[in-house]
Amino acid sequence: MLTWKDVISYAVNGNPTPDKRVEKSEDAWKEELTPEQFRITRMKGTEHAHSGDLCTTYEEGKYNCVCCDASLFDSTIKFSSGTGWPSFTQPIKENAIKYEKDTTYGMVRVEVMCNSCDAHLGHVFPDGPEPSGLRYCINSASMVLEKEKAHE
Repeated sequence: MLTWKDVISYAVNGNPTPDKRVEKSEDAWKEELTPEQFRITRMKGTEHAHSGDLCTTYEEGKYNCVCCDASLFDSTIKFSSGTGWPSFTQPIKENAIKYEKDTTYGMVRVEVMCNSCDAHLGHVFPDGPEPSGLRYCINSASMVLEKEKAHE
């Protein structure tokens, strides 16, 4: 289980190696993504609080990167943080997320990105529930929910 100390270590010392890398030109991303998805994932934008489709969704499944379809989070670790963005306590795998120090807007935060394609997802904070104490605050537009199929 990742802790805040692990997050800071990755942000300062480098990130784990992803399972795959996906690299495309800006024009290729613009062709594949909606303008809002492009603004958030490729231009490091943020959607308005409480505006994302996935904010209040709690269906079972996996949350994948909207850009490259890499698995990022599992529905079992999603929680209602009251912040207006989907919140998770852990990534689906330790190497699914990339961490970078973010000093924009006069704040010091840790930005989280897809470790496969560098899509901006949101930020992680040390104010989540136990046992990890982490809150991954993620833009809905940066993810797609792959719902679990019902067993027949």
